[in-house]
Amino acid sequence: MASPLCVKVEFGGGAELLFDGVKKHQVTLPEQEGPWDIRNLLVWIKKNLLKERPELFIQGESVRPGILVLINDADWELLGELDYQLQDQDSILFISTLHGG
Repeated sequence: MASPLCVKVEFGGGAELLFDGVKKHQVTLPEQEGPWDIRNLLVWIKKNLLKERPELFIQGESVRPGILVLINDADWELLGELDYQLQDQDSILFISTLHGG
């Protein structure tokens, strides 16, 4: 069993509008069978934090193209993307680069 984890989840670049305008969330992820990874975190975010228009944030089991993901200030592409295993006190930042005109 994976122990509960405390992580900081942040949204910027307009993505916060999908989360009632709240940019910073300190969350405790519950105990679960396997380790927490970004894939599991996205499912949890969709169920617990996302307030509207999930199609603007989630596509399939990942984030939409145009949303940058930083884990502890490093590009998630360097850390394994969806397979990155979360650690206690990690900081995950989602930044939308999609802007209307």
